[in-house]
Amino acid sequence: THPGEEIIYVIEGTLEYQIDGRPMTVKPGEVLFVPAGTVHSVKNVGSGNGAELATYVVEKGKPLITLVD
Repeated sequence: THPGEEIIYVIEGTLEYQIDGRPMTVKPGEVLFVPAGTVHSVKNVGSGNGAELATYVVEKGKPLITLVD
């Protein structure tokens, strides 16, 4: 999770995100918004490279990431 929002732009490949347990497939040129505090993960489900550009909007002094088991 993150204490702030995450905005993801997929540059290359096909990525599958799990957001609160729901799968979502995102392809190049598509954008995904992850709300603050939301449990999420990503994996490359394409046959080639996968790349994203992520922007985090996090309050100064807060950690960028919190790992969840």
